[in-house]
Amino acid sequence: MDDRTGLEISPYRVFSRADWAKLRADTPMTLFQHDIDRLRSLNDKLSINEVEAIYLPLSRLLWLYCRAAQNLHNATSAFLGKAERKVPYVIGMAGSVAVGKSTSARVLQALLRRWPTTPKVDLVTTDGFLYPNAVLQRENLMERKGFPESYDTAALLRFLNEVKSGRGAVTAPVYSHLVYDVVGDTVEVDRPDILILEGLNVLQPARLPKDGRAIPFVSDFFDFSIYLDADEDLLHRWYIERFMRLRDTAFRDPKSFFRKYAELDADKARRIGEGLWNRINLVNLRENILPTRQRADLILRKGESHLIDEVWLRKL
Repeated sequence: MDDRTGLEISPYRVFSRADWAKLRADTPMTLFQHDIDRLRSLNDKLSINEVEAIYLPLSRLLWLYCRAAQNLHNATSAFLGKAERKVPYVIGMAGSVAVGKSTSARVLQALLRRWPTTPKVDLVTTDGFLYPNAVLQRENLMERKGFPESYDTAALLRFLNEVKSGRGAVTAPVYSHLVYDVVGDTVEVDRPDILILEGLNVLQPARLPKDGRAIPFVSDFFDFSIYLDADEDLLHRWYIERFMRLRDTAFRDPKSFFRKYAELDADKARRIGEGLWNRINLVNLRENILPTRQRADLILRKGESHLIDEVWLRKL
């Protein structure tokens, strides 16, 4: 473990992969190979060893934090002299396109659900809060999809406010990566013990008003936040690799928004993927996503082959 991140003063404790793995203690492994295969996204290299070394210690940490949050909730109820409604513990997960957020979020959900107390753990992605393609096209924002302005932030804030108020049967819109649009379906979140919210820009702050008015951020509703990180050249490589694999798989579905790319030869398809990366995803990473990294409570640093080789934990 190192308390420095290249600076003399840092708000993080930095753990090597080996040092972080030791913090698993006696946390039992509750996932099997068939679970890993089901949870892993296209192009991710998730393995049992990765879950044991990285996600089991994280699961243990979150169990301790959740228990501490419940004790704080009870203390607040005692102070106010009335029983306050129990609210979900909300975990935010941010990071670039192609870094593996979806896999990490699903693995974390699966592990948390297998705690001895068998909590109810829900997972929602912010993709469902993107404006529909018709709106983005009308506002000339299709090439800004995934940028902060492409989201219905007001709807996302309402959703989180209702969840954090302890309301039941709160709904979130559903996004289809196949048709590349919000599809009109909803997913219900009904008083879970834990909610994981995964998305590109969930740690993005709003512009602060000069008059001191209360302007909520999405991250204001988080109890804990995670940023999945990797060097830019790795993210670029992983994005192109995934694009080329999708060209041979999901893009071939007649319903796919990207069906037109499936019939292209490899060189032309690669050039299109490079264009999408440089024109959209790289710009979003540099302007909006990466600048939020230092706002996270935990940073998982990925190296080659999608393996996490360093963990940064914010000091309390």
